[in-house]
Amino acid sequence: MIASVKGTRDLLPPETRVWNRVEAVAREVFALHAFDEIRTPVLESTDLFVRTVGESTDIVHKEMYTFTDRGGRSVTLRPENTAGVARAYVEHGLAQGGGARKLYYIGPQFRYERPQKGRYREFRQIGAEVLGAADPATDAEVLGMLFDFLARLGFTGLSVALNSVGTDVCRGAYVEALRAYFSNHADRMGDDDRRRLEQNPLRVLDTKDPAVKAIVDEAPRMLDFLDAESAAHHEELLVLLDAAGIPYRIEPRLVRGLDYYTRTVFEVTAGGLGAQDALLGGGRYDRLVSDLGGPKTAGIGFAIGEDRLVDVLPPAFRDEAARAGSTVALVPLDRSDRAAAMELARALRAAGIAVDLDPAGKGPGAGLKGAERRGLSVAVLLGGREREAGTVVVKNLASRTQETVPVGRLAEFLKGS
Repeated sequence: MIASVKGTRDLLPPETRVWNRVEAVAREVFALHAFDEIRTPVLESTDLFVRTVGESTDIVHKEMYTFTDRGGRSVTLRPENTAGVARAYVEHGLAQGGGARKLYYIGPQFRYERPQKGRYREFRQIGAEVLGAADPATDAEVLGMLFDFLARLGFTGLSVALNSVGTDVCRGAYVEALRAYFSNHADRMGDDDRRRLEQNPLRVLDTKDPAVKAIVDEAPRMLDFLDAESAAHHEELLVLLDAAGIPYRIEPRLVRGLDYYTRTVFEVTAGGLGAQDALLGGGRYDRLVSDLGGPKTAGIGFAIGEDRLVDVLPPAFRDEAARAGSTVALVPLDRSDRAAAMELARALRAAGIAVDLDPAGKGPGAGLKGAERRGLSVAVLLGGREREAGTVVVKNLASRTQETVPVGRLAEFLKGS
């Protein structure tokens, strides 16, 4: 037997119904906020991620699936999608005509890391980007859209963890302050954090080492180094979030794991998820497009790990999504009933009811057993007697109850039940 590659998995019914419903809600909410879908290639030039995500990040340093293709080019399976969206924005001249471009994506990403529950080497993300809008009102609008999306999935106790990482104007002084501070504690750091200290001290703030986290708690704060424009942007965002009723808390050590962020960075958390309560993260990246050769363009976006999002869905939404579009078994009791059953199946499907037609016509015993094996809960039985009477028998396979229903009322009955 050939098994799936380690760190990947198959998504099977009925779980795929849940995934489809989550993605449908995302598309509905994003469309209401005037976002359009973009689909970028899974395979990109390696240089795209080295230049944007940052060579000092764990993603580029340890996690990318990179190889040389037959043409001698270094290519990478995308580990994240913001860089690809920015590349497409530049390549296709989307800045022409002015105004902001609001784009969202849903699709797979790839990182080589230790597989665990909710974390895979092939994973899916739902994300969105606004390119060409620098105002803090855009930051607030994006966060409001996220709250709308997550609330429709049934999450409660939503809150935003916020920080500002400033811009190149002020970050140099902060980086030097961090370098001086962490250098005094370098003997307590592992190899990875010492490498980060040398290459980019900001990355130490994102450490996974518990011993180093204790050091981070006393490190200098970026908020104390902000230039006037970055500080004003941050303060105005807080005013807008207050006005919108979006709860937030300031997390001065929050930096996110990518080098292209400027000013606003955030994580959205939900209640009832324990210590691992963060559902997604994102931030502003006002120099990413220009770093790729495009015009100076402000941007902000987020990415949601869909695998974990589905894992922690509120049970009520999950149960409803799993039932949505549930299929009805249509069982002709005899081979002579199959033509009438096919006609009835067409009518039900036209009414929006999914029908699994049993083609065998071997009677109720075989038909009902087959429906149960396929995980169906409702069966419609059609035989000669029913055809003459213009009725069908609707059987609930869970409760073992049944009811005779006129064919003309069948679609209404099934939708109601």
